Parts: sequence; C-alpha cells; structure tokens
Amino acid sequence: MDLIQELTKFSAATLHEAMGKKGNLPSAIKPIAKNMKVCGPAYTVQTMPRDNMLLHRAYAYAKAGDVLIANCSGFYEAGYWGDLMSLGAKTKGINGLVIDACVRDADDIEEMGFPVFSRGLCIHGTSNYGDGTLNEPIIIGNILINPGDIVVGDRDGVVIIPQEKIEETIEKAIAREAKEERVREQLRQGKTSLQIYGWDEKFGY
Repeated sequence: MDLIQELTKFSAATLHEAMGKKGNLPSAIKPIAKNMKVCGPAYTVQTMPRDNMLLHRAYAYAKAGDVLIANCSGFYEAGYWGDLMSLGAKTKGINGLVIDACVRDADDIEEMGFPVFSRGLCIHGTSNYGDGTLNEPIIIGNILINPGDIVVGDRDGVVIIPQEKIEETIEKAIAREAKEERVREQLRQGKTSLQIYGWDEKFGY
C-alpha cells in the first residue's frame, strides 16, 4: 500500500481528528488559492529572519515528492518565496511549500499550479546570507516536525503526521469517515445532531 497516496484521500481536519486532535499547524497558515492541496514527506527548513537563501538550497536538494516546510524565525513580513522559485521547485517535482511566513507573486504561482501554504502575502524582499538549517527538526507553532514526517494541507489548514503514526492514522481516519457517514444518513432521515448524539436528553429538545 502506498501510504502517502492513502493519506491524500482524507482531509487535513479528518487526519487531525484521527490523531486525537494533534498535529495542526497555526490556523494562519493557509493555501494562497483555495483549491490548493499538498501531501508528502517533509523537507524541513529553518531560515534566519528575512532571508531566503536556505529556501533556494532546499528546493535544489529535496527529492521529487517532498514538501518543503519552513520556519522563518518568527519574522513574517517578507516575501520569502515567489514565482521563480515555484517554477524551479515544480520542475524538480517538489510537491509544494508550507511556510510560517509570507510569500509573493501569488497570481503567477496559482496559475502554474504549485501548492503554496503561507501566513499571507508580502511584497517586501529578502536577503540571501544563508544562515539556518536544512533537513533537521524544526518547530512551527507547538508542533515538532522531523524530516520525513508527512505534511497534509488543504483549504482548512495543515497537519503533520509523524512517520511512525502513518498507518495508525489511516486506520483511525477510515473509521472516523465511516462513523460520519452514518451520521449523515441519519441527518438525511430528519434527525438532528442533538438526537443522534444523545444531547437532547442532556440539554432538552
């Protein structure tokens, strides 16, 4: 079974719930276009503030199928990534970028179909000194991300699945979706969520 391919069948929210409401990155990190989705092993990047040299190196060094995921030392007000880097990364087969900061050239990136998840857009340029780390553990929000952990993102947000929890998460996601489908069927029959979950007895109906 291709586990990563299996993960693409589920939403980020379902996977987050399947892991016991864990693994979610800050809610400010969203796709720059609503239809963008991303899934793949993490290639981690830690940059110094307002510097993007490590991102240039990251897409050059990462393997096809990887997702670049970057912590920019808490400095958000810069466009760390743009259309040229997106073109280079897409040509190399990189699956996308998740960055805890801003990017620019959104229209061009959206047109070429390269998935980018960021805190927003910023036209301010960056330096290229290059201090930082590549493919070493990073933290975004309160989530530790190790190289090779699986990054899954959609319009709702981004979730990180540790490598050792992939199979377990898939099993729980399948069970959760089956349970939700049973609830949907009852909703179609006219029951309310209060009735389905037994809350009508607790709160009255």
